[in-house]
Amino acid sequence: MECRKDENISECTCSATKCGNRGICCECVRHHREAGEIPGCFFPKWAELKHNRSIEYFVEVYSKTQKTL
Repeated sequence: MECRKDENISECTCSATKCGNRGICCECVRHHREAGEIPGCFFPKWAELKHNRSIEYFVEVYSKTQKTL
């Protein structure tokens, strides 16, 4: 499979613009998975800006989001 880094970067919602994995989604996911984290693009923008990539925070964010729907 060919990496579509340029296309991915244009769609990336992560605010870590200096990250070397930006646009290389498979590397980003691998990095965060190894760290026991969730990639920033999985979070809503307001939550992503806090740079807390923990699984606990992810669950908290989506628990709150589901209650408001």
